[in-house]
Amino acid sequence: MASADPKAIAVEGLWKNNPALVQLLGLCPLLGVSNSVVNAIGLGFATLIVLTCSNLAVSLIRNHVTEAIRLPAFVMIIAAFTSCVELLMQAFTYELYQILGLFIPLIVTNCTVLGRADAFASKHSPLPSMLDGIMMGTGFALVLILLGAVREAIGQGTLFANMHLLFGSIAENWTITLIADYKKFLFAVLPPGAFVFMGFFIAIKNLIDAHQAAKASKEVATGSKRVRVTGQIS
Repeated sequence: MASADPKAIAVEGLWKNNPALVQLLGLCPLLGVSNSVVNAIGLGFATLIVLTCSNLAVSLIRNHVTEAIRLPAFVMIIAAFTSCVELLMQAFTYELYQILGLFIPLIVTNCTVLGRADAFASKHSPLPSMLDGIMMGTGFALVLILLGAVREAIGQGTLFANMHLLFGSIAENWTITLIADYKKFLFAVLPPGAFVFMGFFIAIKNLIDAHQAAKASKEVATGSKRVRVTGQIS
């Protein structure tokens, strides 16, 4: 059973077991709509809400469903919260909802959401389950937003374009033009570009993990050597 320690849950969701960088789950929506920051924030926030609420609901019913209907019940819960998010987006961010299209209802089939419901929420109490949903959802959303920012910057030469689609008229002037008269780089905003940039992100994370592991091993070896030397002197 996964640890219910808050610090461990946070580290797992944000780094060690990040859904996008480690588990490689939910790649279809992640790569499909991450061509701008506003799209990434919209989908990331929607996934975060569904993941958190689903984890809480699954945790609350975990002792009241039989093994035979466990997974169908989880799917129904996820579908219900996805429908709520979809209706809210239709009501308040309709233009963004139209841009994201099928990727909002497809949150139901996101393996990250069902995976956390089955692997964590069905085995833990509500508070750790909610925290797990928040951290896993945040980890997924951060990767999505970072990918969206890189693709928008390289592909269009801007950042935070069309943010009014999500935040309203207050965000109409949030666009940052990085290069004036930029010749758009189409590859970056198409799905193949998303695969390439995602590969770079995964490689960078693996390099950081390898460096930290080597550093930890070196510290352990140094500590053991000091203990041996101290013992010989004594």
